Amino acid sequence: GRKYPWGASLPVPANSGNYADSSAQGVVEATVSGYNDGFVTTAPVDSFEPNAVGIFNMGGNVAEWVHDFYSIYPSGSGTVERDPLGPPTGDYHVIRGSSWMDSTITELRLSYRDYGNAARPDVGFRIARYAE
Repeated sequence: GRKYPWGASLPVPANSGNYADSSAQGVVEATVSGYNDGFVTTAPVDSFEPNAVGIFNMGGNVAEWVHDFYSIYPSGSGTVERDPLGPPTGDYHVIRGSSWMDSTITELRLSYRDYGNAARPDVGFRIARYAE
């Protein structure tokens, strides 16, 4: 039920994560106004508090390269598909979440998605699996 990793609205509260902040001016194109996490690029593990279920860095620090291939689905049916697996093959993988390079309202949202097929300085990965 959250729009952003820290809650429902802006501004970004102090110590909420590693985003494109004032310390990154000159390194990134745009910054989060009035926010300073103290890290120009990536932050060490445990630099910020975990979320309510104990997971660290669900927003900021590095975006996450995931196994799913990227695809655009037409929205004509009026239904929302939860956790789609994506196509079985493709040219680009999904990249989830914001990173230390992100600062816009869209990029900071929990639902933010990007895509890529090559390494980037703001992309890492998180090992996860479905619980059955």
